[in-house]
Amino acid sequence: MNAARIGSLFLLAIGSPLAAQTPEWIWHDRQGAAPKESELRFFRKTFTIEGEVRKAELTATGDDRAVVFLNGKQVVATDEWKKPGSANVTGEIKSGENVIAIRGQNTASAAGVIAKLELSYRTGGRKETIVTDTSWLSSAEEAQGWRTAGFSTSAWARPASKGKLGAEPWGDVFAAATVRALATPADKLTVPPGFKVELLHSATKEEGSWICMTIDPKGRLIISPQGDKQPLLRVTLSPQGQVAKMEKIEQPVWTAMGLLHAFDSLYVCGNGGSGLGLYRLRDTDKDDQYDSLEFLRKIDGAAGEHGSHGIVLGPDKMLYQVHGNFVKVPPDIAATSPHRNYAEDQLLPRAPDGNGFGNNTPPPGGFVTRMDPDAKSVELWASGQRNTYDIAFNADGELFGFDSDMEWDWGTPWYRPIRINHFVSGGDNGFREGTGKWPNWYPDSLPTTVDIGIGSPTGVRFGTGAKFPGKYQRALYAMDWSYGRIVAVHLTPTGASYTGTFENFVVGKPLNVTDLEIGRDGAMYFTTGGRGTQSGLYRVSYTENYPMEKLAVDQSAAAARAVRRKLESFHGKEDAAAVDFLWPHLNSNDRWIRYAARIALESQPVAQWLQRALDETSVNGSLTALLALTRKGASVHQDMLLEALGKNWPDKLNEEQMLEALRVCALSLIRMGRPSDDTAKDVITSLAPLYPSASERLNRELCQLLIFLDAPGALKKTMDLLAKAPTQEEQIHYAFHLRNVKNGWTPELRRAYFSWFNRDRGQKDGGPTYHGGASYLLSRSDQHPEQTVKWFKDAGREYGDGASFPKFMANIKKDAVATLTDAERAELAPLIEVKAATAKPKAERAFVKEWKMDDLVPALDQVGRGRSFARGKEMYTVSQCAACHRFGNDGGAAGPDITGAASRFNRRDLLETIVDPSKIVSDQYQNVILTKKNGDKLVGRVLEETADKLIVITNPLTGEKAEITKSAVTKREASKISPMPEGLINTLTKDEILDLLAYIESGGKKDHASFSGK
Repeated sequence: MNAARIGSLFLLAIGSPLAAQTPEWIWHDRQGAAPKESELRFFRKTFTIEGEVRKAELTATGDDRAVVFLNGKQVVATDEWKKPGSANVTGEIKSGENVIAIRGQNTASAAGVIAKLELSYRTGGRKETIVTDTSWLSSAEEAQGWRTAGFSTSAWARPASKGKLGAEPWGDVFAAATVRALATPADKLTVPPGFKVELLHSATKEEGSWICMTIDPKGRLIISPQGDKQPLLRVTLSPQGQVAKMEKIEQPVWTAMGLLHAFDSLYVCGNGGSGLGLYRLRDTDKDDQYDSLEFLRKIDGAAGEHGSHGIVLGPDKMLYQVHGNFVKVPPDIAATSPHRNYAEDQLLPRAPDGNGFGNNTPPPGGFVTRMDPDAKSVELWASGQRNTYDIAFNADGELFGFDSDMEWDWGTPWYRPIRINHFVSGGDNGFREGTGKWPNWYPDSLPTTVDIGIGSPTGVRFGTGAKFPGKYQRALYAMDWSYGRIVAVHLTPTGASYTGTFENFVVGKPLNVTDLEIGRDGAMYFTTGGRGTQSGLYRVSYTENYPMEKLAVDQSAAAARAVRRKLESFHGKEDAAAVDFLWPHLNSNDRWIRYAARIALESQPVAQWLQRALDETSVNGSLTALLALTRKGASVHQDMLLEALGKNWPDKLNEEQMLEALRVCALSLIRMGRPSDDTAKDVITSLAPLYPSASERLNRELCQLLIFLDAPGALKKTMDLLAKAPTQEEQIHYAFHLRNVKNGWTPELRRAYFSWFNRDRGQKDGGPTYHGGASYLLSRSDQHPEQTVKWFKDAGREYGDGASFPKFMANIKKDAVATLTDAERAELAPLIEVKAATAKPKAERAFVKEWKMDDLVPALDQVGRGRSFARGKEMYTVSQCAACHRFGNDGGAAGPDITGAASRFNRRDLLETIVDPSKIVSDQYQNVILTKKNGDKLVGRVLEETADKLIVITNPLTGEKAEITKSAVTKREASKISPMPEGLINTLTKDEILDLLAYIESGGKKDHASFSGK
């Protein structure tokens, strides 16, 4: 019989005494020596497990700090001995030999660490307790591998006991300890072959939920929790890349969504004593503590998730900051700003979001500013993003960001997936609110570099400086909070910009990733957290040997970028040499060079280049110069411009050039006004023979132009396309713009149009596929086909209608009805006034209990197996979750989409959002409190806001609304009470709640492991 078996039998024989054993405070035996300042000591204990452990809970603390590892993985960390850490570590226990290890740190006076590990086995009711005592081993030196099995302890000694639990000066510190959740264990994450991921630290409740990170010149990580008055943290790493020290930065700044260490300063974009803005922290007396706090710049806009975000240092030693679409452009933007002259630029009226998100938010959408180190001079550098959270420069000095989508737009032609964008001087990436988003082919914007799919973009960082293989050194790492992954984007220089592909680099559930940095040791460090979820600090390293690659430079692409940058030097400023230099580049085959040349041209007085633009004979050069003229010229130039545009139309143009010419034509009408009747007839004569086209993209543009010009026959042609279009998205495009047409309708066309809203939503008899999904997006994408299809597969989502889809459709029909005469409205009433099916009344359920977290947390480990799918699905309906939350392709939009909840919430976090919904309220789903002049209050979510009124949803479960004039409101403030009512699960039994959690965690998949046998 082997020694391990004998040890196991011995533990069985004395199981009861071990269960009652009292832990002791232990410390490395100083043998009379005085304690050293901030001394670190190391402790370990091996123990053997035989049998299946049902539950394992660890509680520990240290005077003054302790970090506890189980089989090499951090499971508990404390920085105040009065507040012990406890964790459910069942998943870390393995059969056979296990190692529990503690790193303790003492700063003064009493020193000690104390821990107990309580084990419950699945069979026989057996229990076991492992505690700190003098049977442990300790060392004054940290050595490689000391936390894992197989380590030689020949140089280690027995520790000294400082007293049992309850001894002074500590008392019974475990009395009030409660088990907390941990960040997802590293072995639950997947990385490419050759890489290793480690969980270094699980944040305590006091350390908060982490959303942003940077690195200082000493290699320390600066981390920001999300929450008012929660201080920034500074993390010191050991030479082995472990957490050696965590300290608070005692300055009144918090909830930073942008952090940067540069110019001997820590820049913080967040909240603080002076409000929302950009702060600068400095250490003026060189004691390694920030003692100076400056408020550099106020930020006018949202303080939350669509506010101001990442800040980075550019190769030009300027600060670059990205802002979300709810931030207003600073009023003191410098006259030298390269991005100017932006507008909505919609030929036909756009519609706002069906659920009111971002309504009445004007261009430019999200934007990038460039500032000097003191943030005195601020330029508007680029725009047209939705809500890019972070930006990063690559080794070529080029700026990239990861922009968000609007999943509520799924199923519509204006949906845009999350995307990697290349940001350049004067660039516009085409985001507009509601239906107004520009397609990639508009020449007055710049196209996507790589489309990723769906998700919630957070931090980004290039692998520059990482000790990774060359492919991964060059990669852009982009984090997706919603679906628990870090994507490695592999960019290929292509002309003056890049193309690319992507792969999932780190994936886990939950893995609520927020930010990342490359450490001085060449490893990647990343954080999880956000919206009150459990945070963790992880390290990714490459473990295999590989040749250090010298990163090759594409000389042709480098030369193209150099040309583009030279053109950008003329942006925002007049220069007598500019026009002659830039003019040849207007005809470049490189879209990015043409774009840079055009912005440089628009920076020069129109009189200098007007005639030259009208006379240009090269196709690309003419289109680009005329595009500049639409944006900078006057209405008196319109006829000349359109005549010049017609010189090459259409025979000398390929499809891309035709799309550009149609956009130039549209912009001339948008910015210069409706042309004379004669000119309008000439334009119609040129365009009408091409409509309809074999190209869906050309039809999209021709449709708008001909409807705008009230062209004869355009209505009938568009109705024919509506009937024949193979996808839902294409059909919607025609239906959306036909809502504006007032003339030319016949009774038959009216009936056909309104019948479309009541159409069968399935595919029948080989007819049009109602839903285009990935295939439709592929047809309009500049990306590689395999990448497009991968969007949906990787995310585990089935493509369907977004949360705003029903209201978009209702609003389109409403606008069309408004064009009808009273007689038409009466005749078409049976088609217009289609009543929805009446829902069956729900059976009343009896009150069971006012559930609290303490009632349910001990049972959370029962969610993973043996649950009932049918009952979980039923409880989802009973609890009215679908009224507010999108789940799969169904549900409301008053709350967050929870289809991928398991990718960002662990079970405890998910349960807490149900039991205590007001603990963490995202600003994206926050109610407002409107105080009226008479003192009454109106509470709800703003659905629509105009110059003089607000429409508020007062009941998210019923959709009940209230309208109030702004003049009647004396005060407007955010509510800290969640729109989600409390007590929705108080009519459920414990098993029903566990089934509900399993159903949500499964993403609605019946074959999920949670529904397997016990």
